[in-house]
Amino acid sequence: MAHFAQLDGDNKVINVIVVADEVITNSEDEQVEQLGIDFCKSTYGNDTNWKQTSITDSMRKEYAGIGGVYNATKDIFIAPQPYESWSLDSNDDWVAPITKPDDGNVYMWDEDAYQADNSQGWVQL
Repeated sequence: MAHFAQLDGDNKVINVIVVADEVITNSEDEQVEQLGIDFCKSTYGNDTNWKQTSITDSMRKEYAGIGGVYNATKDIFIAPQPYESWSLDSNDDWVAPITKPDDGNVYMWDEDAYQADNSQGWVQL
């Protein structure tokens, strides 16, 4: 099964659907993204915008999730920003403003703690 992400005018992912492999397979038994896009447009309207995504992250960096963004320049999907304080690194991955402790314990990010004191944020579980 193939997956296609619907994009709004700002390239934000607003829908992700599954399309049967037969729909995107041509007569040479090759999968062609444009066939899937054509199918999506015929189903959801010609004025819609679609990009193929992969649940195995084998294309366009990562699987397109609702709320994520398609970066047309880099031809990748970027996940939604998980917290207000996090920023994208050079690999287009979201990173916390403070490095997560590497002491073998389990931590989770606490945005409220960070906003109250910018030297805090990772909370041990």
